Amino acid sequence: MSGPVLRVVVAEDEPFNLRRLSRLLREAGCEVAAELEDGPSVLAWLARGEPVDALFLDIQMPGLTGLDVAVDLPRPVPVVFVTAYAEHAVRAFEQAATDYLLKPVTAERLAATLQRLRGAQGTSGSGREAVPRPTGPFRFPVKAGDGLVMVDLARTTHFVCEDEAVWAFAGERLRTTWKTLAEAEQALGARVVRGHRHLLIRPEAVVGVRAGDSGRLLVRLAGGTELEVSRGAAPVLKAKLGLG
Repeated sequence: MSGPVLRVVVAEDEPFNLRRLSRLLREAGCEVAAELEDGPSVLAWLARGEPVDALFLDIQMPGLTGLDVAVDLPRPVPVVFVTAYAEHAVRAFEQAATDYLLKPVTAERLAATLQRLRGAQGTSGSGREAVPRPTGPFRFPVKAGDGLVMVDLARTTHFVCEDEAVWAFAGERLRTTWKTLAEAEQALGARVVRGHRHLLIRPEAVVGVRAGDSGRLLVRLAGGTELEVSRGAAPVLKAKLGLG
């Protein structure tokens, strides 16, 4: 083993493959923080705020696929997809995956993946520090004519990514300086949660929830706006709201 110890989560619905990959990771010097069997369990684990350096996700899992989980991550975490089907590779890298492992995973191929993960840590810092902790009042910049003004996050209910820009909703629609939700998440950290791939919600702005016709969660925000939350993101938001 070389480089820092990586703390990882493994998600795989086949017990044999789960045990085998976890064993290979431990033999390579990783700490396996959790062994999970489906996508919703991954999102619920991440919602607890525990530090993690990478997720190893099987693509085909019950409830939510690994690709679904990657879209709904409540905080930025490097993802390695694991699958028996090479045809998923294109979609995996469209999700900005760090790497893609084909089953059966070999120790040699896994070592290359871990080297890539450790290299990313060295250039951008550990994933354990990627999400800032909320500390007191928080303001963020929005565009106003040729300049910028600072807006209190406490006034804001949610953020939407449209037209290569992130828009804040604070009684009016305001264009932030962020271009992607990943940038917004990096700045806002645990102050917001994913609603779906184009939506961030401030949990304190939620005044009600109900089940929609599609079976997805509908969230009512202060001011009366109602938004649909994806199935993958719903457990994380409900955990933040203390709804289990």
